[in-house]
Amino acid sequence: MVTRRQVIHTLAMPFVVSAFGRTLDGAAQMQFGYAAITWDKNYMGAIDEIAAVGFRGIQLRTGDGLLDRFGAQPEALKTLLAEKKLAFPVFSSGDLSIDPAREQEMFDLHLSHAKFLHAAGGQYLQVIDVRPKGRPVVADDYRRLGRLLTELAKRVRDVGVTLVYHPHMNSTGEKPPELVAILEAADPRAVRVLFDVAHYQQGGGDPAAAIREYHEWIEVLHVKDVRPTGSGGYQWVELGRGRVNLPAVFAALNGVSFKGWAIVELDKVPDPGRTPRESAEMNRRYLTDVLHAM
Repeated sequence: MVTRRQVIHTLAMPFVVSAFGRTLDGAAQMQFGYAAITWDKNYMGAIDEIAAVGFRGIQLRTGDGLLDRFGAQPEALKTLLAEKKLAFPVFSSGDLSIDPAREQEMFDLHLSHAKFLHAAGGQYLQVIDVRPKGRPVVADDYRRLGRLLTELAKRVRDVGVTLVYHPHMNSTGEKPPELVAILEAADPRAVRVLFDVAHYQQGGGDPAAAIREYHEWIEVLHVKDVRPTGSGGYQWVELGRGRVNLPAVFAALNGVSFKGWAIVELDKVPDPGRTPRESAEMNRRYLTDVLHAM
């Protein structure tokens, strides 16, 4: 198990080398992609429109039927994305259960997705864990998840991609102290983090401060915004329309010289009458006109 002291030591290291040999030392430029989730199951429309809006990469997922079409022919997806001049930085592999009875099932499922991703020219395999239901989360849950992520990450690395853990609302890593507990039990040489600024904010954290503190764990970023809806509810919205302090987030990213993939994500269009493409255009304008990031 990695101790808190070791976590802090890791965060102080000058750089971390990923499975692809990339370092966070300022050698490359931050790249912006967009998540296809806004288009729901219309992943072909997402590919066309994300490219047309001007993003350089796309995040695709298992739940939209993509594998029904391309699962047996990942090279065809690789060719299609190349034609659209889109990289394939992240593939959402689905949920990771910490139930010991499902361990082999989890390894088999996510390893199969890793092989697909590698063959399709992708880089990072995203997993979101399933928070235990009907009982409080206990210390052993964090430790088990950290160990499970480490073992899965090593297996995924053997086929040529990197595992990124996505702390998420309603996951075991929802709240900032919970993420710390998971990372303490994980091996930073294998497990990397996909850090979502809006999920972290909604979970009670300060995303800009977390970027400064945990930047050596962060391999990929989700750029996202969220607004309250009353009675403790919340809604994902286009960038700049919520309560995430995105200028502070990008100042923190610049401060730590983050040069990885930043994926803009919007689960669905929040307002009637707007299309996914129009939301993507709004998000791109915010990045260019307000943040001057693209």
